[in-house]
Amino acid sequence: MNTSSYVQRFIRRTDALLQRHPRRLTAVVIALLLGTGVTAFGVVPLAPDAADLPRSIVTQSIMPAALDAQLQALETHALELYRNDLTRSSDTADSLLRRLGVDDPQAAAFLRTDAIARRLLEGRAGKMVQVLTHEGRLSQLVARSPAESDAQFSTHFTRLTLTRDALGLKTLSEQVPLASEAKLGSGTIQTSLFAAADESRLPEPVTAQLAELFSTDIDFRRELRRGDTFTVLYEALTADGEPITWNQASGRVLAAEFVNAGEVHDAVWFQEPGPGGKPKGGYFGLDGRSKNRMFLPSPMAFSRVTSGFKMRFHPILKSWRAHLGVDYGAPTGTPVRTVGAGVVDFAGRQGGYGNIVIIKHAGDRETRYAHLSQMSVRRGQKVEQGERIGAVGATGWATGPHLHFEFRVRGEHVDPMTIARKSEALTLSPASRSRFAEVAEAARVHLAAAPALAEASFE
Repeated sequence: MNTSSYVQRFIRRTDALLQRHPRRLTAVVIALLLGTGVTAFGVVPLAPDAADLPRSIVTQSIMPAALDAQLQALETHALELYRNDLTRSSDTADSLLRRLGVDDPQAAAFLRTDAIARRLLEGRAGKMVQVLTHEGRLSQLVARSPAESDAQFSTHFTRLTLTRDALGLKTLSEQVPLASEAKLGSGTIQTSLFAAADESRLPEPVTAQLAELFSTDIDFRRELRRGDTFTVLYEALTADGEPITWNQASGRVLAAEFVNAGEVHDAVWFQEPGPGGKPKGGYFGLDGRSKNRMFLPSPMAFSRVTSGFKMRFHPILKSWRAHLGVDYGAPTGTPVRTVGAGVVDFAGRQGGYGNIVIIKHAGDRETRYAHLSQMSVRRGQKVEQGERIGAVGATGWATGPHLHFEFRVRGEHVDPMTIARKSEALTLSPASRSRFAEVAEAARVHLAAAPALAEASFE
């Protein structure tokens, strides 16, 4: 039988088997293939031993040719370092310099004896200190702290500089204007304005200004609603380019919007020339209506009401009595201002009021500021709205430092929180209206952008 006939018979038999037993034949074929694979793997020759392969070593020098010269130059190079820190209440000249990496007994002795240098460790802690050292020895020290004058607290800072020259150490103290940049913040009320502001990382002084700014439009004790929103553009203050550590690095509110129960209230700071060319600033709605009133809503720029105009249990007399004023909680020494222009009628000590200043205003109106630690005015003196008249204290019948504030009309006590809202508004001069329109439009653009910026910052 030739090969061709054999092949044909094999194909016919295979085809018949596939038709009668397709599954068995498929299994046999797969088994044969797997067995062949294993056999093939078993006979594949192994790779050669790495020890038998030829080896070669390549070397390359990475050492700079002039390394010795560079090392010698580094040895002769003067090493100057800058260090920064804040002063602490427990600091001495030695402990402060040690923390700043300064090893200089002469500088420490100078800080203890020089009249100007000693101010670094006097007064409140928290001064911003920067030193420049040369191999541990002091070359320069610069300290930045609040302005020495209360009137310049929000506009200037004190720069104390200690330098070393060929003649030795010398100091200089100067008052320098603060720089500012605009920042935006926004939030939604859930429980209170201050809680929402904290959640939005808004500085507390800015929150207090916001509350004061809209206090003639909104009663924050009674009318605040969950879901109310606010947006504020404010100054962030810096000293020589560094954010200040006092007043929470914030300055004046420049523009703001508050939506209360669906009603929109807005304001923008605008400054125009006053009498004698002296700038005169105030807040206005974006429509040009003044937010300034004849009376300010609070005798302190930054404060919180601790007791309102209502019945209360007297903490000293231990009985329920009508509280015919408003108490503001604040640390001793916090500046107190007059809420309106007038004449000082009394400044001295008076029974349970302790140190008290009484000011007479137009229209048979009178304001009283009690429990003061100090008084800055005298009887018969004329005062302007916002002028400092004293400082918070705990004199008289007081269980702690606070200001007791009263407002009387023709001898009758009235709720001070309602006076500012009802008092006469100041007006914008016609000559300034065109420039105000430009300022208002810029403020409107900034305030509209705040929600989008806030959303982007959390993405």
